[in-house]
Amino acid sequence: MNKPVPAVSASKSIDQKIRELGDWRGKTLAKVRELVHQADPEIVEEWKWAKATSPGTPVWSHGGIVSTGETYKSVVKMTFARGAALPDPSGLFNSSLDGNVRRAIDIHEGEKIDEAALKDLIHAAVALNLKAKSKSKPRRTTSKRAP
Repeated sequence: MNKPVPAVSASKSIDQKIRELGDWRGKTLAKVRELVHQADPEIVEEWKWAKATSPGTPVWSHGGIVSTGETYKSVVKMTFARGAALPDPSGLFNSSLDGNVRRAIDIHEGEKIDEAALKDLIHAAVALNLKAKSKSKPRRTTSKRAP
C-alpha cells in the first residue's frame, strides 16, 4: 500500500524558486514577497497553476487573489488580479494595461521598487477583495399564493 506523499508547502515552493533563480530575479522576487507580507501580515501564500509544462507560480491571496509573482528572463512581474479596479496614483502599473481586469508591474534588473506605493497598492487590492467578498448575493424570494 502506498503512503501519501506530503505536498510541499507553498512557502517552501516559493523559497525553492528564489534559490533556483539565484540571480537578480530571485532577489527581486524575495523583496516583493517581503513587501507583500509587510503590507498585509494576513496574506496567504499559494502555489498555483503547476503542470507538466510549467512548475507553477507564487500567488499571494487575502479574500481572493491579490497578486502573482512571475519570473521571466528579463523581468519579475507582479500581476494584480483585479488591478484595473485599483487606484494607482504613483503609476506603478506598467504592463497588461489594455485588459479590463488585470494590471501588472514589470520590474527590470536594477530598478528600485517604490516600496510605499507598492504597499498602498497591496492594501487597496486586499480592501477590494474583502469588499467584494462581504457583499452578499441577493436572496431569491418566492412568493406564496394564498389558497
